[in-house]
Amino acid sequence: MGARVDPFARLCLDDRPRLFSVALVLFSALLHAAWNALLKRERDPRLASVPVVLVAAVVGTAIALGTSGVIAMSGRAWAWALLAGVFEGTYFFTLGRALALAPLGVVYTASRGGALLLVWPISVVLLGERVTPFAVAGTALLLIGLAATSHEEQRGPLDRRGLWFSLGCAASIAGYHLSYKHALVAGASPAMAIAISMGLGVAVNIAVLRERRAALAMVRRGTVLVAGVLCSLSFLAFLHALSRGGAGMMLTLRNTSVVFALLFSLLLGERPPRLRWVGAVLVVLGASLLSAG
Repeated sequence: MGARVDPFARLCLDDRPRLFSVALVLFSALLHAAWNALLKRERDPRLASVPVVLVAAVVGTAIALGTSGVIAMSGRAWAWALLAGVFEGTYFFTLGRALALAPLGVVYTASRGGALLLVWPISVVLLGERVTPFAVAGTALLLIGLAATSHEEQRGPLDRRGLWFSLGCAASIAGYHLSYKHALVAGASPAMAIAISMGLGVAVNIAVLRERRAALAMVRRGTVLVAGVLCSLSFLAFLHALSRGGAGMMLTLRNTSVVFALLFSLLLGERPPRLRWVGAVLVVLGASLLSAG
């Protein structure tokens, strides 16, 4: 008779790939919050975001060349990676204009929450992602937590253009996540997908930016360089997790970045209100349900 295997140990062994994906996406969320915190410290985050993405594209290209060289990708993989770049460029364009017209709370809730509502049904119908009661409950808690952590008092009437740009931002987030997933399924490596999409995304932003010379001059700033490296590593970790898990679940878990952002805000000297801490707890509970399901 063979040695008896403890059922709990067997369960842990069976769940190792999924747990590794969860750990990767949470690490990605931490890095995402870190580079956003660095970007917020800049005098003009709208301009600084362009060199940050440029550095991220260069780092992604270097990693791709250093790990696998210029691998031959299928035309399908190239098409999806380029489409992800179009969505990336549109994301930064709509985000900057949304923040200029509407409060951060409105923009963040509409863009991140809207992206979740778009990605889940599409990933279920087109990518065969499984929906469990844990996933439904976890996503609901995380959406409520997003709204709470992004809440701020509205002063004066809301400019509807800001809301429309926020919804455009949501569509862009959903678009590049689904495009990345299709590119990975078609055989693209995570590093090559980042290099292609980020390269096109930054080209789109430079093309529509009037102050491009001032923006590109900021690439020499230390915080911008660090933010760009962290941005690239964040996407790399996320795409590795995305290659192993469903688009809906991975995107939902990545929104735990709001919890890390809340912690970084303390380091920046901010004092978040109690409601944001309640929202952070709901986000953590939602992520726990998703991980368990």
